Amino acid sequence: MIIYEYTARNASTGQKIKAEVEAENIQSAASLIKNQGLSPLDIKPKAATSTGFKKYFNRIKTNDKVLFSRQLSTLINAGLPLVQSLRNVAQQTENKYLKVIITQVISDVEGGVSLASALEKHLNAFNKVFISMVAAGEASGTLDKALERLANQQEKDAEILGKVRGAMIYPLVVLAVMFAVIGFMIVKVLPQVEILYQDLPGASLPLVTRILLSISKAVTKFWYAVVIALGIFAVIMNRWAKTESGKSFVDGLKMKIWPVGPLFMKLYMARFARTGATLVSSGVPLLQMLDITGDAISNVHVEDSLKKAAEKVKGGKALSEALENDPNFLQLVPNMIQIGEQSGALEQMLEKIADYYEKEVDEQIRNVSSIIEPVLMVILGIFAFIVVAAVLLPIYGLAGQNFTN
Repeated sequence: MIIYEYTARNASTGQKIKAEVEAENIQSAASLIKNQGLSPLDIKPKAATSTGFKKYFNRIKTNDKVLFSRQLSTLINAGLPLVQSLRNVAQQTENKYLKVIITQVISDVEGGVSLASALEKHLNAFNKVFISMVAAGEASGTLDKALERLANQQEKDAEILGKVRGAMIYPLVVLAVMFAVIGFMIVKVLPQVEILYQDLPGASLPLVTRILLSISKAVTKFWYAVVIALGIFAVIMNRWAKTESGKSFVDGLKMKIWPVGPLFMKLYMARFARTGATLVSSGVPLLQMLDITGDAISNVHVEDSLKKAAEKVKGGKALSEALENDPNFLQLVPNMIQIGEQSGALEQMLEKIADYYEKEVDEQIRNVSSIIEPVLMVILGIFAFIVVAAVLLPIYGLAGQNFTN
């Protein structure tokens, strides 16, 4: 069942009414509205937009889009009309959010709109790469092949991003546990050490213990202020990271900071080549490919480089020449593109670049993991030494005092 928003007129009063109705399709919704004594003026599926937690839970996962692409490709290839294929896919889709979007797309396609134009109304679900591929497939009469390529490209992209995220999870978990243990020691254990010294005249705690005790008291007494301050800081940083200057700083840091800089550089090269190969193979023009790929890479510096390259290509330069010596592109990329341009096999060369850098990303992830582990151990050791020293030095001081007495 789908929720429809409708505008209708009350036949007896002439008043316009806006409301919602739940039905299996638009025809059933119209019948229900008429049964209420209303004349329907406009009926459309309820917009699949949401905010806050609903937006998080209603998001469309990559697997859902891959399944949508493959199922639609298979049905079209089998000779079914587009609208019927979309209806079959909608019936098999388990994601309610995507199901509503497909229903809206069906309504638009039935109204004479192309599939690409219908999908373009839902940029929150389908990006520019997806829409451009569909448009190219419709124009060339190879929509089924374009959808199949899209599914393959999405799977590759999701696989490589999953590996990068997996590499980042381990150090974050270790750091979280480390700070939790240190926090427990400072808040719970250190105050007990201070109690031992309270009844000893002339006894003084070591400097490191006094510093950590001050932190402990501040956190214990003003914990709510600390939580609020951290929350405000997180919100401010999150908003700043979405601004032009913030995004530029964060994206630049990703490409330069040790040891993850080389990893992100190779990730961007793989994403550029894989997306570019998919678009070129579907017949998307080179300039349009550069524009779409820049948006898909999700790094403002690489996107700016591609915009500059597009201007050079407009001026008559080859793509390899336009990317030559660009600091945001590894030198192997323009070199291999040049070979593809000279041999007339740009699509195949882009695929080779993508395969090469995807393997390099795997290797770089292993390298980063092997580097991060000892670094984390050293950091953990330093913090542990400070906390243990703050606890044990006062105890040794008491033991020495008792011994001399």
